[in-house]
Amino acid sequence: MSSLTPATVSKAADGPTSSASLAGRIALVSGAASGIGRAVAAGLVAAGAGVVLGDIDQEGCEKAAAELDTAGLPGRVVPVSLDVTDASAWERFIRTARRHFGYPDLLVNNAGVVGIHGLEGVSDDEWQRVIQVCQRGTWLGLRAAVPCMHLAGGGAIVNVSSVFAHVGSGAAFAYHGAKGAVAAMTRAAAVELAPARIRVNAVSPGMVETPMTSGLPEQFVTDFVAATPMGRKAAPREIAAAVLFLLSEDASFITGTDLLVDGGFAAR
Repeated sequence: MSSLTPATVSKAADGPTSSASLAGRIALVSGAASGIGRAVAAGLVAAGAGVVLGDIDQEGCEKAAAELDTAGLPGRVVPVSLDVTDASAWERFIRTARRHFGYPDLLVNNAGVVGIHGLEGVSDDEWQRVIQVCQRGTWLGLRAAVPCMHLAGGGAIVNVSSVFAHVGSGAAFAYHGAKGAVAAMTRAAAVELAPARIRVNAVSPGMVETPMTSGLPEQFVTDFVAATPMGRKAAPREIAAAVLFLLSEDASFITGTDLLVDGGFAAR
């Protein structure tokens, strides 16, 4: 088991600047090879946490871990191949965290995929893929991590949802359904786990500049940005800053909330 000491850097790689309020904490981050997950991991490293990165893209996960480990303190970041739809993969993920650091007390359920077809156009395959990763993956993450948090004496969880959990769009029907479920699971888990000193919150981004959104149809992205009052996409670090806040003791009396980080999209 590694010994964690406070970080000596204020910012790691492309993550947000953050306080040392997470020094010594042990964090699990899914979908951590790139985008929001990588930015969250960078912020956690900067804040002094030990971080286990999980992603189905094993090569990307290992690359991100190597870069973040160099930016922070050696031994603070561990990469693991993680298919969030596989319960046994989550068990291996947890075992790795315990072996390297101890009982994890922070979880960021970030892994996700998007589908863009509307109600009449969504296929069985698209529905299953989006629901399995976004909805089932979040549930399996919660189920795997919470027992460790009981043993750790408490913890904090952030589920990455979407502005599409709050508004309709005329497209992305499966994604709306999956992220709506993530928001509902967040509230249910927050109520159930509050007596155990485990806080559960969600962050709902709008359009973010990530590898996932770079594969979306150009017109879909253009229309989304045009409908965003701030008139641009978010950077991953801007979403990560909200996640880091909700994980930190600065949010010690916040649970069951869903923080919109959408440039005003849902306020139209």
